[in-house]
Amino acid sequence: MTPITLYVSIANKRYYTSPYDSPWEFKLQIEPQYVKVFDQLFNQSSTLDQQNFWRAQLPYVPYHLDPENDEIDLRLKKMYALVHEFGDAETKQLIEQMPYYS
Repeated sequence: MTPITLYVSIANKRYYTSPYDSPWEFKLQIEPQYVKVFDQLFNQSSTLDQQNFWRAQLPYVPYHLDPENDEIDLRLKKMYALVHEFGDAETKQLIEQMPYYS
């Protein structure tokens, strides 16, 4: 398949097909079948964020001992792995400098 250009905003958990739709962080050349993976990761992350909002009201559970936060971190790592996979050389270099890249 022919790759399409996708403009991804990890911060907003959105992607766009036009650079003028909204602010974005990464420009990717991605095959259309992988766009669904971004959909799934963004949806899962949003659901976990909503669940964590209610859990965050319990002050006796520290962040580093909360398994739900680990799930959000895992989704974030997967998003950045996709960005690394389909990004240009500059994008790959930026992702590789992040502390949780491995």
